[in-house]
Amino acid sequence: MTNAGTGPVFPGIAGRLALVTGGSRGIGRTIALSLGAAGARVYLTSRTLEAAESVAEEIRAEGGEAHGLALDLSQPEAAAETCQQLAKSTRDDGGISLLVLNAGMTRDGLIMRMGLPAWREVLDANLTGAFVVTKSLVPAMIRGRFGRIVALSSIVARIGNAGQANYCASKAGLHGLVRALARELASRSITVNAVAPGFIETDMTRELPEATRQRLLEQVPLGRLGTQEDVAGAVLFLLSDLATYITGEVVDVNGGMAM
Repeated sequence: MTNAGTGPVFPGIAGRLALVTGGSRGIGRTIALSLGAAGARVYLTSRTLEAAESVAEEIRAEGGEAHGLALDLSQPEAAAETCQQLAKSTRDDGGISLLVLNAGMTRDGLIMRMGLPAWREVLDANLTGAFVVTKSLVPAMIRGRFGRIVALSSIVARIGNAGQANYCASKAGLHGLVRALARELASRSITVNAVAPGFIETDMTRELPEATRQRLLEQVPLGRLGTQEDVAGAVLFLLSDLATYITGEVVDVNGGMAM
């Protein structure tokens, strides 16, 4: 990904080791592909190795370097072990220095019907999972005195959403985690931020009835749903040398919906 005559669009990414959790589909896939195009050496995860390797092969087909990994963040202890193995295997190359915490899940239901398993599973995958991945990989960033961490949040962390108490709590928790880590790691030139998408064009939103889709659009001042590329652009900006003085922030990508 270059801009003729001006060099890389996102300087400081090429050649670095990057990890994208939940990188096999949707926004995570677009981020992984964008990182590959920007010259990063990409590791990406999915619950199945086959799904992760499918996207890694897309990156390799374009001349990039990529590796797929199986990782289930709803099982934090096993996920921590996998990430620790990744840290060891990449140590000689300086370790992962660009980390995108994108993996997440939903188990929706009104509070009166939501059981503890649904609550715990979403908190484990979305919040505890982000903690264990970061804890496993941040030592290499500290040794190298450099790192960029970006967590994918959601507009619902700010405005809430009925039937998603677990999901909203997990994403709001990410904001606290990001700000705590930003303060803790700043002295090692490690920045930690979040990107919070609003309504994004996906297979699910494309299948909505037109009336429902119009009601969504009425809430967005820019008058359109966001694209996955809109979100990926914000993430790569925060990973790049263009954002060296930004840390502890939540960047909203929502078309003005939550002004």
